[in-house]
Amino acid sequence: QVQLVESGGGLVQGGGSLRLSCAASGRSFSSYVMGWFRQAPGKEREFVAAINWSGTSTYYENSVKGRFTISRDNAKNTVTLQMNTLKPEDTAVYYCAADPVVGTTTSKYWGQGTQVTVSS
Repeated sequence: QVQLVESGGGLVQGGGSLRLSCAASGRSFSSYVMGWFRQAPGKEREFVAAINWSGTSTYYENSVKGRFTISRDNAKNTVTLQMNTLKPEDTAVYYCAADPVVGTTTSKYWGQGTQVTVSS
């Protein structure tokens, strides 16, 4: 069992930055692929970024490539999402996920989500 708690969301102007953190508790954190997903109002949940267990491979949705960076610290059981050059279309609830199914928006474990709002 893994519990995930996100933090770091908020309101930011377009072009600004935010750093989301996800703290994991439970066993085997370092063995899981970790991911970030988001869901905007009226839209389906979508994949944002993922990182393999060792942190050596990362994956991004096309619209965030070059702006967002996912990283992890297995010693601290945390995964972060650094978001730069934010755009109003990045506004959404962002969810941390452990053991996501590649190519889908399903995952074994989810956090409660954190709101990110980008003003124009």
